[in-house]
Amino acid sequence: MKFIFAPDSFKGSLSAARAAQLLQEAALAHFPEAKCVCMPIADGGEGTVDALLTACGGEERVAVVTGPLGTPVRARWALLANGAAALEMAQASGLPLTAGHLDPMAASSRGTGELMLAALRAGARTLLLGLGGSATNDGGMGMLHALGVRFWDAQGDELSGCGADLARVARVDLDALSPQARAADIRVLCDVSNPLLGENGATAVYGPQKGVTAQLFPALEAGMANYARHLSAAVGREVAAFPGAGAAGGMGAALGGVLGATLRPGIEAVLSLAHFDRHLEECDLVVTGEGRLDRQSVAFGKAPAGVALRCRARGVPVVAMTGGLGPGAEDYHALGRTAVFPIVDSPMGLETAMRDAERLFSAAADRLFRVLRMGADLRR
Repeated sequence: MKFIFAPDSFKGSLSAARAAQLLQEAALAHFPEAKCVCMPIADGGEGTVDALLTACGGEERVAVVTGPLGTPVRARWALLANGAAALEMAQASGLPLTAGHLDPMAASSRGTGELMLAALRAGARTLLLGLGGSATNDGGMGMLHALGVRFWDAQGDELSGCGADLARVARVDLDALSPQARAADIRVLCDVSNPLLGENGATAVYGPQKGVTAQLFPALEAGMANYARHLSAAVGREVAAFPGAGAAGGMGAALGGVLGATLRPGIEAVLSLAHFDRHLEECDLVVTGEGRLDRQSVAFGKAPAGVALRCRARGVPVVAMTGGLGPGAEDYHALGRTAVFPIVDSPMGLETAMRDAERLFSAAADRLFRVLRMGADLRR
């Protein structure tokens, strides 16, 4: 019997690595002869650095960078054994770093640019950058400024880059852009295909979770359009309309449009680097999971969906462990031989479920493998 345990993190409550370990403990309690492969995964958000470290090996590093609201933060990243650097925007410019004080006009992606520079100065020439969980809506302006791009307003004052600065941009100068950044192979891991502007753009779709209110929206959207116009003129090509330009508050536009980064679904990149398909050989069951499973999990190719599609191609059944089910969770069953296993065992609030996530997950994993053991015994 061979099992693969490939969960994503249950954000804010249970790491992917710990979830995989709990699954292995439950499996071996009921199938002591089983071969277990623990493969914590991520789709570009929280846990991406850890997932890539597990998949590729390497060394964890820490850089002190500018947080989204200007205070210094310690951002973890990894120099992988293959020479690439694994980075998370969430570590430098993420929502958890705001301590609940959301300010899309002041928030800046500068720290992400500083994190990229730290990796480049350490010798990395390939950057694997996950964009999930950002707190910013500055179009990547702060990140570009940290890398050397200069922005001026109509009065000739230099701008450092934040949501409020977007409307003030009158001139962009790329001459001082870091040569290392120009030469780098930047691979962006994200599951967003939105353009930068419009009803499906960064500010309209993802702005509310970063504090964009109905009152702030017109100014931010107009500012983003102004910024995109001047940035496109400086680069010599359109930076706003390609799929993914709206990722992470417009970081996709700056990374793809200015730095020539390639954008790829995060889960696909992680599974490929982890040689997931190779591990599927002779596998009897894969168990994945995330905090909430709903229609968006399938539509946007979140981690459990990416795992299920790889398993379908090999005919391997997959179980998704989840903290909660939302509308459209049943869409997951269209992805192959799948089952969904919620971990909550009684009525409880979200705060309680998150606090007790490890206990709930462990108990659910035990129930899963207890049932599988009964099925295996009945088959005999």
